[in-house]
Amino acid sequence: MLITIQSFNHKHELFKKAMEIRFTVFVEEQNVDKNIEYDGLDFEAVHFIVIIDDTPVATLRYRETEEGVKIERMSVLKEHRRLAYGHLLLKHVLAGLVLSKHKIYLNAQESAVNFYKTMNFSIVGDEFYDANIKHFKMIYK
Repeated sequence: MLITIQSFNHKHELFKKAMEIRFTVFVEEQNVDKNIEYDGLDFEAVHFIVIIDDTPVATLRYRETEEGVKIERMSVLKEHRRLAYGHLLLKHVLAGLVLSKHKIYLNAQESAVNFYKTMNFSIVGDEFYDANIKHFKMIYK
């Protein structure tokens, strides 16, 4: 089994594959409105994808904001969850970001909070709703 993680921007051919993963997870599974999912911020983000052999299975993006570096749109296809691909992807991205000395944060769906806690993120502030899904802001320690 060959596992690769690649970074790219919105102009790369892998962008379409990343968008397909996000559409499957957020729009089809979680019923997020596609106009919310496609927020127009992909052009300013750095994107990552996990490919197992020739199959894209997970993706995320990050972008710099006034507050720091925000990790967003992390998604793993259902049939590949609980196989550590999300952990591997996030660990890879964090390894590069830690050197930047910027604050690293994300907005986690309630169902993913424990996953992010295992990756050294901590909840800050109160719960809030985004796309009708309960979220918590989390900061990397």
